[in-house]
Amino acid sequence: MGIFGRRNTTETTATTATAVGVVNPDLAALTGDYTIDPAHSTIGFVARHAMVTNVKGKFNEFTGSLHLDGADPARSTATLDVTMTSVDTGSADRDNHLRTSDFFKADEFPTMTFRSTGAEALGGDDYRLTGDLTILGVTRPLTIDLEFNGAAKDPFGNERVGFEGKAEILRSDWGLTWNAALETGGVLVSDKIKLNFDISAIKNA
Repeated sequence: MGIFGRRNTTETTATTATAVGVVNPDLAALTGDYTIDPAHSTIGFVARHAMVTNVKGKFNEFTGSLHLDGADPARSTATLDVTMTSVDTGSADRDNHLRTSDFFKADEFPTMTFRSTGAEALGGDDYRLTGDLTILGVTRPLTIDLEFNGAAKDPFGNERVGFEGKAEILRSDWGLTWNAALETGGVLVSDKIKLNFDISAIKNA
């Protein structure tokens, strides 16, 4: 995932050197393979409910990996596998409904997956990741806008990188079409779903 590029005013010389083909050593140090840390990451979503309010949810179980390329961020990649039964909206009844054939069909399709196909630097700390999102056995393209949050070594010696991401989808594109009409007009659940990612990843040894 091309999330390199955070700079301050003291890095002007290094940035200029990188532009003419010399790799910035700070960026090179981030190059490598990373594992997403689920204990410090969130895969979330927001849906409009009854046309008047937002319901927020997340998935509590997921695994993922990153390959970061400091010399050429466009060659960075990401994978994500999400356990659909781990959906959590703060309501047991709603979560159980989401697991059924009305929505996720979690018994038949236990995992949602994302596989990146490209990465693009937009300038500053902003990047764009494109890839394939698979839900209910349906694979369609997804674009995620990313903001690099920084890199640090934690107290346990782990080298971490962090970023936030956001995207929007129409759930009907993946066959998630269940709904209920409201007496006042409109429907119970919005077709548009906002996705949000808050990711901390640890560099592999």
